[in-house]
Amino acid sequence: MKNIYFLSDAHLGSLALQHTRQQERRLVRFLDEIKSKAEAVYLLGDMFDFWFEYRTVVPRGFTRFLGKLSELTDSGVEVHYFTGNHDIWTWDYLTQECGVILHRQPMTLSLADQTFYIGHGDGLGDPDPKFKFIRSVFHSPICQWLFRWVHPDLGMRFGLNWAKQSRLSHGDGGDPPYLGEDKEHLVLYAKDYLRSHPDVNYFLFGHRHIELDLMLSHQCRLLILGDWISQFTYAVFDGERLYMENYVEGDTQV
Repeated sequence: MKNIYFLSDAHLGSLALQHTRQQERRLVRFLDEIKSKAEAVYLLGDMFDFWFEYRTVVPRGFTRFLGKLSELTDSGVEVHYFTGNHDIWTWDYLTQECGVILHRQPMTLSLADQTFYIGHGDGLGDPDPKFKFIRSVFHSPICQWLFRWVHPDLGMRFGLNWAKQSRLSHGDGGDPPYLGEDKEHLVLYAKDYLRSHPDVNYFLFGHRHIELDLMLSHQCRLLILGDWISQFTYAVFDGERLYMENYVEGDTQV
């Protein structure tokens, strides 16, 4: 089989980041380098810093990235897109125009006799009541319908500035470092899920912007995929092994 690639959290278009055009180009060059080696690419959410589809309007920009996704799917590479907490409001544009397969919830899949549980990771095990409330508002069909009546110029400006403030609220604009096995919400969630689903071999998540490869049992690993803002990390499954890599331009071997 060809390789399966997993990556997440590019936050394209972020107002809190500098040189976002170069960031998009770097991501596109990576996808171009792997296109002949890939059977499928799984994008585990928050590839955009804010994305809201009106019925006849989509966010400005990202043409290089969207064009590369279309090129991949046109050539027969499966591209799976998991919505995150910054791109919840994705409906049919990416599927109809770019040919991607959209997922709104974590999923279990089997690859070469290995069982994978994959998703963005937001809302999994996080007990913060404020985050839960905000997440419920963002997922509310009524709130989404109401927001659709906001003019796109105002709606996109509001969404991008909200995302900017959310990122800058962490101080240096980054996420908190790894909290340890006993405090990291995705680790605790995976351990709990594994008790009732012992057949899972790999958990893969984004969301946290940390690079983590942790053994949960003698046959199960948890990977958190880092990001495509400063780490440029991704995971590869070659049919036998799953491993993490950092993308160095012009030096992609897998």
